[in-house]
Amino acid sequence: MLILIGLIGIVLCLAAASLLLLPLLLRRRDLYQQYSGTRAVTCPENHQSAAVDIDTRLAATTGMDRSPDLRLCDCTRWPERARCNQGCIAQAVHAGPYQPAEVKVGPKQIYHLPILLAAFAAWYVGAIWHSHYLFRSRWIDAVGLTRAEVKQMVWWIWPHLLTAAICLLFAYGVAWLLALAHRKGVLQGILMSAVLCASLAAASAYSLAKLPHNLLMIEASYAVLAALTVGAIVGGLYDKLVLPPE
Repeated sequence: MLILIGLIGIVLCLAAASLLLLPLLLRRRDLYQQYSGTRAVTCPENHQSAAVDIDTRLAATTGMDRSPDLRLCDCTRWPERARCNQGCIAQAVHAGPYQPAEVKVGPKQIYHLPILLAAFAAWYVGAIWHSHYLFRSRWIDAVGLTRAEVKQMVWWIWPHLLTAAICLLFAYGVAWLLALAHRKGVLQGILMSAVLCASLAAASAYSLAKLPHNLLMIEASYAVLAALTVGAIVGGLYDKLVLPPE
């Protein structure tokens, strides 16, 4: 009997909590719906059309018990003009989600410095990964080379250039996907990197299947780690390392 009373009490408490939270959840949902979507505005600086996005997370968080704080989270003129005073917010609030014909929105510009940093980081991870500190001994056994041959190969230039070129091309591929999808951020970069890595692995599955198992595991593990590194750097620094216009 006491257990039944306790269960009824728990159910009543949960019901009361739900009733108290329901208005807040509905308010948050309404704020998301009100400010979500890309909107067409006329930029106050150059009086040309632009597409902007309102930061719905900030609006929903700050507008629970008062007027929400409104800021832009993206604009077709960013990141070059990311430090503007956002004088178009009033237009964006009253404008509905735009039609593609209203604003010509092409792929975002690709910035080379984050790509170069990501490629170097991936190459450096590979150098450590295949060094004697980690998997060089296993790699030598899997490839079937002698240690003398490997020591001689270390001083060859073309393997390092080839690896660096592959890392650079992969980083540019991730940046291109981010620009095409109008996305940025560490998680988005990792997602695009995973998509590109999976696509390349699927395309070369027949060749990869012929590799020795130990060699495949070493190289596949490095490829995943390098891909995550590239995605995090390219996505996280996508619009950070940009010189402001004069």
